[in-house]
Amino acid sequence: MIKSSRVIYDVLYGFVPITEWEEKIINSPFFQRLRWIKQLGFANYIFPGAEHNRFAHAIGVMHSMEQMLQALGLAVPTAELLDPRAKGPEAMLHKSLRIAALLHDIGTFPFSHAIEHAYLRHGNDTRTRADQKANAASARALKALPNSHEHLGSFIIKNTPYEGGLTRILEEYDFDVQMISKIIKGDSPYLIANQLMHSDLDADRMDYLLRDGHYTGIKYGQFDREYVLANLVTFDAGAGQLGFGVRESAQHAVEDFLIARFSWYSQVIKNQGSAKFDIMSTHVAQAFLDEDLIHQFQDLLQMVREGDERFFWWNDIYFISRCQELRELDLIKDPRVAELTAMLLYRRPPRTLRHPLFEHRLLKTDAGEREKERLIARIRGLVAQFERVLEKHGTGNEWILADIPEKDVVFTRTVQHIVKRRGRGSLSRERDPIKVVSRTGKPSLLVERENSLMKHLAPFINFVPSVYANDSALELLKARGLVEA
Repeated sequence: MIKSSRVIYDVLYGFVPITEWEEKIINSPFFQRLRWIKQLGFANYIFPGAEHNRFAHAIGVMHSMEQMLQALGLAVPTAELLDPRAKGPEAMLHKSLRIAALLHDIGTFPFSHAIEHAYLRHGNDTRTRADQKANAASARALKALPNSHEHLGSFIIKNTPYEGGLTRILEEYDFDVQMISKIIKGDSPYLIANQLMHSDLDADRMDYLLRDGHYTGIKYGQFDREYVLANLVTFDAGAGQLGFGVRESAQHAVEDFLIARFSWYSQVIKNQGSAKFDIMSTHVAQAFLDEDLIHQFQDLLQMVREGDERFFWWNDIYFISRCQELRELDLIKDPRVAELTAMLLYRRPPRTLRHPLFEHRLLKTDAGEREKERLIARIRGLVAQFERVLEKHGTGNEWILADIPEKDVVFTRTVQHIVKRRGRGSLSRERDPIKVVSRTGKPSLLVERENSLMKHLAPFINFVPSVYANDSALELLKARGLVEA
């Protein structure tokens, strides 16, 4: 395949072959934008090597998808894959899965999830605009989309039928853009396609754990990728569906994978050193959105639909340049937001508040949900108390940022959680959990097996709250004995 097709050289996998249409997608302005978006947000402030981008990751996910399809026996021959005239069901599914993997992050926000959180918290734009008045139905359609990278990516795939647009390229080769969008979101009609793209053992995770570990230099995230790939196997999930899992001999290899992912999130993604800059950028971006100082989500949708080049500039450079510009023009009127912006630009970290309630801890989900809810309520109450003290005794320039986890760091979900979502009768058709397949082809959930470590680890979550403040806020709270010195 390498000799007969176009190739890209990747730092992890070496030569990655691509097809004619994949090359057109990669060379499109929409995909090239990903070169200028860091994979790990502001993690490079702590791990200087973490300069890798969503562009390389997306290509790596496509390659991982190819390797998984090959291992499962679902790949068509190379000649058929490369041939644009080959449009049988198996060929089109193979090609579509590769494209879904390639485009799964096409809607990524600047600095990845850090800025996305600001858009999600801000909600939809409420401005009255002349163009929205002129086309009220269009405006309502745009406002109906949640402000997430998944929905933005889906919108790009389905609404760019012009020269250089992804819809134009995909339809030129007779791909079903609706189907590709559904595969990316994990809700296509094909169970195995959804698993490969959106589960506990998917092409995305198979790439980013090793890639992020390579560039940060942190050894967490290491797992035996080749052994896992060699032991992937399909099974009959019933109702005409094909699923995939791993052979019994690879059970401990996939458990090692899940442990690596848990450790990775705990050590790198939730690292206080870098996470504090992510939460600062979220707060700054949300303030800018509230004051209409950066592109609103509806503006971005309009740019995409109209082929406006400004969308291609919406990346890390856009956000940092906007921070610098707004400071230079003195347009940041809130002194707290102004201080946060300067700290973010020049890597001046806030102070971490020390208090017993803010300790990181493992919680068990059988009683942990209630315990977590109580902890979150107490943390929010304490933060509100701190803010009242600052408002009453401060100068108006003090601030606190609370980073209370919205998503749990887990090994995997428990059987009880899965049953609650789906019901006991169809667990083999549940998308996310890893299945172990016996020699007779019978699947079982990894977390159900008596000899599974995950059966015992799945109930635990890593609860990682953090609360940050500027120097003046810390000194005031220390003086009143509310936080540890």
